[in-house]
Amino acid sequence: MATMELPAGSAPSRAGDLWGGLAAMLVALPSSIAFGVLIYSAIGPEQAGAGALAGILGAAALGIVAPLVSGNGGFITAPCAPAAAILSALAAGFATQGGMAPDRIIALIGLTALLSALFQLVFGFARVGRLIKFIPYQVVSGYLSGVAVIIAVGQLPKLLGVPKGTHLGAMLISTDLWRWQGIVVGLVTIAAVLLAPKFTSKVPAAIIGLAVGVASYFTLALVDSSLLIIEGNKLIIGPITASGSFVGAVAARASSLLEIGPADVSLVFSSAITLAVLLSIDTLKTGVVLDTLVRSRHNSNRELIGQGTANLASFFVGGMAGAGTMGATLVNVTSGGRGRWSGIAEGVFVLLAYLVLGSLIAWVPIGALAGILLVVAFRMFDRAAFKLLRNPSTRVDFAVILTVIAVAQVELIAASAVGVFLAILLFIRDQARSSVIVNKRDLRAVHSKRRRLLAESEILDEFGTEAVVVQLHGNLFFGTTDKLFSELEADLGRCRYVLFDMRRVQSMDFTAAHLFEQMKARVADNKGELLFSSMPSGLARSSDIESYLSQLGLVGSGHGIRLFETRDSAIEWIEDQILDAHGYTEEDEGDALDLNEIEILSEFDDETIRELSSAVTTLSVPAGGTICKHSDAGDELFLLRRGRVSALLPLETGKRHHVATFCRGDFFGEMAFIDQEPRSASVEAVTPTELFVLSRARFDAVARRYPALGGTIFERLAVAISKRLRSADTELRVLEER
Repeated sequence: MATMELPAGSAPSRAGDLWGGLAAMLVALPSSIAFGVLIYSAIGPEQAGAGALAGILGAAALGIVAPLVSGNGGFITAPCAPAAAILSALAAGFATQGGMAPDRIIALIGLTALLSALFQLVFGFARVGRLIKFIPYQVVSGYLSGVAVIIAVGQLPKLLGVPKGTHLGAMLISTDLWRWQGIVVGLVTIAAVLLAPKFTSKVPAAIIGLAVGVASYFTLALVDSSLLIIEGNKLIIGPITASGSFVGAVAARASSLLEIGPADVSLVFSSAITLAVLLSIDTLKTGVVLDTLVRSRHNSNRELIGQGTANLASFFVGGMAGAGTMGATLVNVTSGGRGRWSGIAEGVFVLLAYLVLGSLIAWVPIGALAGILLVVAFRMFDRAAFKLLRNPSTRVDFAVILTVIAVAQVELIAASAVGVFLAILLFIRDQARSSVIVNKRDLRAVHSKRRRLLAESEILDEFGTEAVVVQLHGNLFFGTTDKLFSELEADLGRCRYVLFDMRRVQSMDFTAAHLFEQMKARVADNKGELLFSSMPSGLARSSDIESYLSQLGLVGSGHGIRLFETRDSAIEWIEDQILDAHGYTEEDEGDALDLNEIEILSEFDDETIRELSSAVTTLSVPAGGTICKHSDAGDELFLLRRGRVSALLPLETGKRHHVATFCRGDFFGEMAFIDQEPRSASVEAVTPTELFVLSRARFDAVARRYPALGGTIFERLAVAISKRLRSADTELRVLEER
């Protein structure tokens, strides 16, 4: 839906709220009357006047009370199409049963509205406002389109003027039953509503359509004088009267609560909860659009409380139920209404219109209201859903929409149940479609942060396909496990080590746990292991996956799946296993290396080594000691004779990021050695460490005597740095793909 944005910084004002409320009333009032007539005329044609009054009182009560409680500015709450469809269907069902008095049907309709209001209050206090938004759009589209079809089918008899109870097929072919006056008024009204926006945007199209419909009716009355008789005239609403005083009506509503029994509640319970959900969705959908318009954020749960309270007030004054309506709300905010007073003003203007024009409302043609509702139904029907037929991947979504529409024609309550069921199926389908694998790499593409010597790197590059690292995310449950197994089946058959990075996994069920047990057995056939790293514990939903797997006996026992705290430590362990399996044995850490045994200096002749040794000094650092610090000045290249060190990058949070681990025979500090800029990271000894320290100044002095030495050293540094950069590029690519 395309929406227009309002000027930034437009703040609420009393004048703007007043004009916005007036404009919103002009939209809400005719629709409210039409919806009320739709509901009550389902009981009997003689109830049309009472329905119009219920629509008016509902618009007034909802408009005044909802903004007072919710505090969300800009909302206009009024009777709406979903309420009209559900309550009219309920009324028609009771009326066709026979033997149920109109007063009894009206009481049950009121009870339905009362229960739905209470459900909305429960929704708000239980803070499920955001959850209601998560109902799939396909289900909402199908339900609202189904309501649109029900409204359209219900208004055709009123447009054609045929007797109540005429079958749809007979109604369409029996032209002798049609009242041409009502048809003319209805068609003129429809045309006016559709064409009005092309000529003016200042007056709501519904008001223009209603005015043109009334004018056409009285124009026809010049030819047929019987149209000017109000008694028994089925082409108009008829007298709007209320028995007794307003206080008496409220007292009667209150006393009716004492007569409610369990049987009454069971009759309307499912309709009430369906109505509550639909009204809540309608309101929250309007809220999302309103937030875009006014660049704010409404409180969904508080709005539900406000809507529930307003519907309670509407029940007690004899009005119909409603929700935050899109049309009136858009007119309100575009006319200057921003604050809660705009909604209150709309409700007050509805009352004033009734008090001043109440006698004239009796002459509103039924055909004109039918025309307005047919336009409402046309706009409510999601015609864009047919575009889903173009693409094979979205035809299932269209089928869902069509199913909900079809079921709604039989029974709205059943449609709500089907909608919930389809929502579950849609979730499972979407989960099953999408892979839970973020990325999958073997050890040729991912490496541990431990810097490997050339001999080690060559072995890992050659046999890196023996291990695969798989990063998972999302929910591991019965809907995603089959696809996960299919995507990894080839790897399980050839790899010795399969590592699952679990840091982004949200939940796991028993089916997924059983799948990992099967995978473990498959890898064991290759004389390998299945491993987990970065297990998520204590998630927001209190799902401790590691504890769950431990209870199932998959981890923690002697023969369980091996766990690692970090992905890096797991990859380092796998690398060690592959190196060991292919004959690489790490040299004894007990003896410190000589200068010619450092990998980058190997293959130099004795004379060059002697010259270079005059430029180096030795340094011993205990475990935990600092070798150099981030941002320190220094141009030395450090050559590891013995021990292990870690390069650490300080973060703004005060924590440090582990960049790499360097081992015996390796080197570090090459960046400062080359560009002589401050250190990019801190380096600390993990174990007791001995180093050769080669300063740039002393190296340059040697290089001036032996130019070939300088060229060779920088060439080897360039090759080593190139390999490290390629490794870093791979890590960045994997990170971006997560």
